[in-house]
Formats: sequence, structure tokens, C-alpha cells
Amino acid sequence: MPTVELTIENFEQTIDDNDFVFVDFWAEWCGPCRQFGPVFEAAAEQHDDIVFGKVDADAQQALAGHFNVRSIPTLMAIRDNVVLFSQPGALPAHAFDDLIAQIRAVDMDDVRRQIAEEQAAHSD
Repeated sequence: MPTVELTIENFEQTIDDNDFVFVDFWAEWCGPCRQFGPVFEAAAEQHDDIVFGKVDADAQQALAGHFNVRSIPTLMAIRDNVVLFSQPGALPAHAFDDLIAQIRAVDMDDVRRQIAEEQAAHSD
């Protein structure tokens, strides 16, 4: 599946409508972004069940700011509306494949339980 351009207009709906989304915050002038781009595109072609979205951090400054993106590229993994991973830096293909496998293996029921426990603890 090809990558999807994410903007402030379609970001929330993309996250809401899909169980699993990887987001690449990038910019045209960024050398590491250009190096990571083909890795991200190749992963998108290999994993039809995952949405791979790209956010142009220059054009979508409000969206990048919302997620506190301070350097690019920044890679984010979102499952069931929960950000499970967010880290700056370009990954080599083998490391990105490993990350995809790790995010797939996350027990989302356990994550939701932990979130509920944290929210209950903070509401006291």
C-alpha cells in the first residue's frame, strides 16, 4: 500500500479509522529524511494491514507542534489511538522491520488496562 500524506485535516480521521498507523514527520530539506524515505516506502509496500503516513513538518507545523516534534525525521507508531512509539532519527531497514514486529506484538488490552490504572491514580 502506498504511503498517505497526512495533514491537520485528515490526521485524526486516519488515526480513528485505522488500528495501526506509522507516521513519518519529515521535511524536503532534511538529509536523514531523504535517506529514511525509501525504507518507509518499502515497509508500506510490505505491510498492507498498516497505514504508513507522512507529515511534512514544514507544511504541517501545527500538527508537528501538537506532537512536540523537535527534530526530524521523527517516527511515531500508533495503535488503537495510543502512541506506542515516538522517537527522532532515521532507522535502517532491519531496525524498522524489528520495530514493526515489536509494535505488532504489543498486547493492546494490557496497554489499555495500564492507561486506565494511570488515569484512575491521577483522578484521586
